[in-house]
Amino acid sequence: MVIADCANHRIIRWKIGDMSGQVVAGGRGNGNQFDQLCCPSDMLVDDETNSLIICDRKNRRVVRWPQSCDTTQGEVLLDNITCRGLAMDDQRYLYISDSDNDEVRRYQIGDKNGILIAGGHGKGDGFSQLDEPTYVFVDRQQTIYVSDCNNHRVMKWDKGATEGTVIAGGQGEGIGLKQLWYPQGLFVDTSGTLYVADSWNDRVMCWPKGAKQGTVIVGGNGEGERANQLNNPIGVFLDRYGHLYVVDRNNCRVQRFSFE
Repeated sequence: MVIADCANHRIIRWKIGDMSGQVVAGGRGNGNQFDQLCCPSDMLVDDETNSLIICDRKNRRVVRWPQSCDTTQGEVLLDNITCRGLAMDDQRYLYISDSDNDEVRRYQIGDKNGILIAGGHGKGDGFSQLDEPTYVFVDRQQTIYVSDCNNHRVMKWDKGATEGTVIAGGQGEGIGLKQLWYPQGLFVDTSGTLYVADSWNDRVMCWPKGAKQGTVIVGGNGEGERANQLNNPIGVFLDRYGHLYVVDRNNCRVQRFSFE
C-alpha cells in the first residue's frame, strides 16, 4: 500500500507484513522545494506513467512524482489550489477538491484551469453548493462522490449535473445512523455501496445505494486505540478481496478489516 504520511511530509510505500515502509516521495522535511512536501493530504498511483500524483496541501499544489529509482523530486502539475482530495477516472482525467473555493474541478494532465464539476456556487448547503469538500471518488460512469465535510454529508454528482444529491448524512452533525460528523475518506463499490470515514464519530459507515441510513461496520465504540476502536479515521479503501483498509489518523496506524 502507499500512504500519504501527512505530518511527516512524505509518501511511504508499505508492504503488508513488513515492519517498516519505504519513503517514495518527500521525507526531506517540511518545505516547498521540488524535493519536499508539506502536509500531503491525498495521493494516487498513476500506473500508466509509473508515478504518484500528490495533493501537496500546505504548499497549495498538486505534484507528480515519478517512481523511477533515480528520481528525488516532483514536478508541479497545478499550483495555487487548496487541494484536499483527488481521484482519476478511466480516461485519466483528474478530479480535485478545492476546499477554499468549495468546489471540485476536472483536469486533463497539463491543463491549468479545469472544468467545474461540483460546487463552485459559494459556501453553503444547497444542492449546487459545498462547504469545505475534502475527499472525492469517481466511478466508471464519471459520477463523482464528494465528502462535503462541514455540511456533514456525502454528495453524488452525476456526469454533467448542475446539482448534486445527498446520499449519506445531511441531517446535521450527530451520532445517529442517519447522520455523519465531518466525513472524510470515501469509497464506492461496484454495487453503489458507500463506505465513508465518519471522523468525529470514530467509525466507518456503510450506506447501500438508496439507503436512508447507514450501518456502523468499524469502530463506533468510542474514541480509543483498541482493535475495535478508532480515533478520527480519515481514509478508507476496499480491495478486490473485500478487505477494508482504514487510516486511523490519531492512532497513527492503518488497520485492515475482513468481513464474512
